Amino acid sequence: MKKKRRLRKWVYNAIILIFLLILIAVIVVILRWNRDNQEIAKITDHLSDTPIEEKPAIEENTVVVNPPEEEEEANDYWDYIKMDMLSVDFKDLLEKNKDTVGWIKVNGTNINYPVVQTTDNKYYLKHSYEGTFNYAGWIFADYRNDLENFGYNTIIYGHGRLDTTMFGSLKNILESDWYNNKENHIVKLSTPTHNTLWQVFSIYTIEAESYYIQTEFANEQEFADFVATLKERSQVTFAADVNRKDKILTLSTCKNDYGLRLVLHAKLIKQEMREAS
Repeated sequence: MKKKRRLRKWVYNAIILIFLLILIAVIVVILRWNRDNQEIAKITDHLSDTPIEEKPAIEENTVVVNPPEEEEEANDYWDYIKMDMLSVDFKDLLEKNKDTVGWIKVNGTNINYPVVQTTDNKYYLKHSYEGTFNYAGWIFADYRNDLENFGYNTIIYGHGRLDTTMFGSLKNILESDWYNNKENHIVKLSTPTHNTLWQVFSIYTIEAESYYIQTEFANEQEFADFVATLKERSQVTFAADVNRKDKILTLSTCKNDYGLRLVLHAKLIKQEMREAS
C-alpha cells in the first residue's frame, strides 16, 4: 500500500511539475509576444514621419510595361495604369537602415512598410527594421533579387502576424470583400530608383515549396510555363493576362504554423524612373 501511495504521489507531483512548466512556457511566450509587438509599434510609429506621396507619374519618366496587344476599354490594365504612383523619400530611411531597398503598399490590407534586403533570407526573419532581435522580423526582399533592375520574379517575404502587422493582414486577399473590389488588385512599390505599379493575377495557399520562389529560368518558354502555372493556381479568377514578357512580384507569408503558405502574384504594368535628388 505504501508503495502504491508513493507511486501515486510521484505521479501527482510529476503532473503538477509538467503543468507548471507548461504554464511558465506559455507566460514566457506571451511576454515575448507582447514585447515584440510593443517594439514593432514604436518602430512603425517612428516610420510614420517618412515623406510618402501618392501622385500621378511624370509622363516623360514613365513607361507602361507589356500592355495588351489591343487597347480594349474593358481591359482593367488601362484603368490601373492611370492610378497614382507611390513615391517615398528614402533619404532618412537609408540613414536609419542601409538595407532599405523599397517601400510596399498593398491596397485593402495594413501592408505599408519599408522593405529591406540583406545577403540571406534568414536575418530579417528575427530582426526588426532597427536591427534589434525580434520574432516579428520585418518585410524583406529575397537576397537573390535586384530591386533596381527587376528580374523575372521579385519576391518579398513577411511573417503572418496574428496582430496583422508585417504580412499578417495579407490574409485579407482571400476574403470576398478584398477580391471583389478591383481597387485592391494593385500593389504599389517605390524604390530609390523607380516607382512601380503591379497588377494582381493570382492568390492562393500552398504547402511550402521552392517552385513559386524561383528567380532564374533557362529560357523564355520555361518562364512562360512558370507564370501560366501561377495563374492556374489562383483561387480567384483575375482579368489580368500574363505571359513570358511580364515581370512578376511575389508576396509570400505563412498561412499557419504547419507549413502552409499564402501567396500573391502580380505583374509589373507601370514604371516611373525617379528623378535624382
